[in-house]
Amino acid sequence: MKKLVYILVFLLSFITTAQNISLFEQGNALYNDGNYEQAILKYENILENGEHSAELYFNLANAHYKLNHIAPSIYYYEKALQLAPNDKEIKNNAAFARNMTIDAIDSVPEVGLSNYIKKVTNTFGFNTWAKLAIAFISIFVVLFLTYYFAYSTTKKRLAFVSSMLSLGFTCLALIFAFHKFNLDKKDQPAIIFAQESQVKSEPNLRSTEAFILHEGTKVQILDTVNNWKKIKLSDGKTGWILKQDIKAL
Repeated sequence: MKKLVYILVFLLSFITTAQNISLFEQGNALYNDGNYEQAILKYENILENGEHSAELYFNLANAHYKLNHIAPSIYYYEKALQLAPNDKEIKNNAAFARNMTIDAIDSVPEVGLSNYIKKVTNTFGFNTWAKLAIAFISIFVVLFLTYYFAYSTTKKRLAFVSSMLSLGFTCLALIFAFHKFNLDKKDQPAIIFAQESQVKSEPNLRSTEAFILHEGTKVQILDTVNNWKKIKLSDGKTGWILKQDIKAL
């Protein structure tokens, strides 16, 4: 019975994959013909099937950009960058899309040791740091065994020093891995989807207006209270916005 279930699951996944490939090719053909709305529908069908990729998000963002859909284009470029953060083409197109936004928000520059540590931490993802830690601890074990069984004093000294260095690198990799995990956990970006949204000083409609945001602006979600989201801008301003006005990445 279990074998039959596995076979059925495999066949269904194979059929879904083939269907997604077909939809992607259809979407690309429609895009090349200038039929961007229909291309978007094809790409969205793939998302509904549970398929996610940087290429899919990139094409979907491009189609929205061609239709001057500011918020969706920026949203999907950001989704693509989450999967392929170093892709130059995605970065360039995302920059063009951001130029369509109304809000001009300055970023508060981060300085000091904490900023340097953050930059180093973001060099790799959590999984990469964890793999580096495993690699260094494996090297440490080999070198320590070499030190333990070596007869030559010189070999013992070299093996001991090298093993200690490997242990130190293991600890550093683990520290950066957990720091990256915490940074990713705190990072909750979202895109404003409402054409214009009032940001309140408190999570209720009676509170005073703090400022106004327009579609396409990227914010950070800090907290949630009922139908309100507390957000933070890159310049440090905070306020409360209705949750239907934004879409989390």
